[in-house]
Amino acid sequence: MKEDGNDMTAHQMSPSDTRTDPTPRARTGPNEEDRAPMSLTVRVFIYLVGVHFIAAFLFFLFYVAGG
Repeated sequence: MKEDGNDMTAHQMSPSDTRTDPTPRARTGPNEEDRAPMSLTVRVFIYLVGVHFIAAFLFFLFYVAGG
């Protein structure tokens, strides 16, 4: 291969010619993508409260019937 003045091989490059990638940012907290949508969070909370309420009601029925 013929070398000319525009040939930039590794032994001709200076350290300032190398490409430096910026360092990635450190994560400080959860991003918007990491969180569940608010409607899903509310629904899950309501379901959990409802299931516990039904379980407590059934426990109360068995407590009264056995008593």
